[in-house]
Amino acid sequence: MKAYGIRSVVAWLAAVLWFTPADGGPREFDLHGIARAGGRSLQNAVVWLENANPPGKTAAGKVVLDQRNLSFSPHVLAVRVGTTVDFPNHDTLLHNVFSFRDGKRFDLGMYPVGALRHVTFDKPGVSRIFCNIHPNMWAYVVAVDTPYFAVSDQSGGFTIASVAPRSYTYHAWRAGAGELTGAWSASADTTLAVEWQ
Repeated sequence: MKAYGIRSVVAWLAAVLWFTPADGGPREFDLHGIARAGGRSLQNAVVWLENANPPGKTAAGKVVLDQRNLSFSPHVLAVRVGTTVDFPNHDTLLHNVFSFRDGKRFDLGMYPVGALRHVTFDKPGVSRIFCNIHPNMWAYVVAVDTPYFAVSDQSGGFTIASVAPRSYTYHAWRAGAGELTGAWSASADTTLAVEWQ
């Protein structure tokens, strides 16, 4: 075989191996999408894909819902069921973080500047988070039973990492509106658009 022919075969084989995962299944990709309400970009929407056979728990880094300048940051936090969230007090005064309805119910009591409390979100649902001392402080923690989720940014864009190409049921939540649900076929060249009217 000529050197030119061998190089062509090697290049073809390298391409096949690169685009085929070790298990022979389809290659995962990062799913990009957009969230809108009334035709306008929507920040802080939570979007997730149902998965009949979710992979085992992946090690998520530290997950934090911070308290600073009399507000929670981020305002909307999405986590996988079983995740422990840190609630540090980086403010200049006492706080009392609690959630009393829906989702996870808890009351962390009053704690001072520099203190840290933790909560494990052990079931799916939306938890409304408040401070008993400062009624203008509120946030949401949305716990989902799937590794495929994201929160939309200021432009309404979101990215769900490592999605396998196949059909899914998607869900989308935003504060003050009903949950959206629909069917969607994931592929690397499609964008998931969710819109509240």
